[in-house]
Amino acid sequence: MRAELSDYQHLSGGKVREIYEVDAETLLMVASDRISAFDYSLQPAIPDKGRILTATSMFFFDLLGVPNHLAGPIDDERIPQEVLGRAMVVKKLQMVPFECVARGYLTGSGKKEYDARGAVCGVKLPEGLKEASKLPEPIFTPATKAEQGDHDENVTFEHMAGEIGADLAGELRELTLGVYRTAADYALEHGIILADTKLEFGIDADGRVVLADEVLTPDSSRYWPADGYEAGKAQPSFDKQYVRNWLTGPKADWDPASGIQPPELPGSVVEATRDRYIEAYERLSGKRFADWPGA
Repeated sequence: MRAELSDYQHLSGGKVREIYEVDAETLLMVASDRISAFDYSLQPAIPDKGRILTATSMFFFDLLGVPNHLAGPIDDERIPQEVLGRAMVVKKLQMVPFECVARGYLTGSGKKEYDARGAVCGVKLPEGLKEASKLPEPIFTPATKAEQGDHDENVTFEHMAGEIGADLAGELRELTLGVYRTAADYALEHGIILADTKLEFGIDADGRVVLADEVLTPDSSRYWPADGYEAGKAQPSFDKQYVRNWLTGPKADWDPASGIQPPELPGSVVEATRDRYIEAYERLSGKRFADWPGA
């Protein structure tokens, strides 16, 4: 018999996800349709976004073949009908207090840091790189985890190692770069460039480092169409960069550094964002989103 959401204790809510306790070993992780940018939760939500993120994560958890936090299938009876298709039953973990970021191309906060210092998170890069330049090899650039309204802060590998230990930091770097390379090669075979991605890891009850949260979604990754790619300019994208671009454009009339809540997204931006997320999932997975569970 399928569980009810009211059967579970609500533990926490973030910018996008809600966490419930299933039992002593497992949690229910529910992806909402909320979207965030510049560390703010935006209005209105993006219809079906939670299901798209969950579908994408489940596809890549299976494809990657690395240990992860899943504790049941997408149709597990512990998942209530009202959140079916946008929830996962996962193991309780001791979460690593850093975002693990891999970059294969120079853009976003990495580009700003490079312009200022010639390096990203302490990783020295060649001179003369431009917006969207492909890096000589992927780099690992960790960041602190921010509360809502605060900003993730890029840090050096050495800082991370000083906080959690050199052995664990080294393992996380190798895992992150391995996931990135596998996913980037796969995406390119499907006509998509994976510019960068942000991963989270945790330690399970057996002391293993496992991949957690979401993985390789348009929320946590930058996806660009490979056809028409040209360094030196902003790339069209299948991710929430489209939302970031609108927020920093003239129509929004908003400054990310203002400390003021961003304006509401217009309907055209909401619809276009949904379409981009679905296209990314369908092109990468080869599956129809219309066939994914839930509604």
